[in-house]
Amino acid sequence: MMTRRTLFGGAIAGLGAFVATRFASGPAAHAAGSFEVEHSDAEWKKLLTPEQYDVLRQEGTERPFSSPLDHEKRKGTFACAGCDLPLFDSDTKFDSGTGWPSFWMPIKGAVNEETDRSFGMARTAVSCHRCGGHLGHVFDDGPKPTGLRYCMNGVALKFKPVAA
Repeated sequence: MMTRRTLFGGAIAGLGAFVATRFASGPAAHAAGSFEVEHSDAEWKKLLTPEQYDVLRQEGTERPFSSPLDHEKRKGTFACAGCDLPLFDSDTKFDSGTGWPSFWMPIKGAVNEETDRSFGMARTAVSCHRCGGHLGHVFDDGPKPTGLRYCMNGVALKFKPVAA
């Protein structure tokens, strides 16, 4: 017998399944052998903190305003926390007010970009060219000269200050 409760429960379950298959985003599927630095999943878990693993390997997102790198103002280089590849120069960093470290341009050849259709929208995901680690997204609302905002997860980055 169909009741409102079973009908409502079935609708919620169906909606959950639809969202999980249509809008959810899992780790990017990269072909084995496609990166200079590769590790097994177990090796990545040993090499990275749980937060770094979530962002770099599972395409997670850190909480906004939680990274000390959002306020980093010294001269230096921001490198991948997974493989140490230099990604962004401090001269391209700016305060976007979003709560994540933001840059208007990566170092040439350092990042890959691909369409991310998670959460029912199209965005451009940014990953490390050397290890494929997820870094964040790029948007077209940044400052001159590029007009781009590379909105990066601070936990996916390491800051290397210029030696004095």
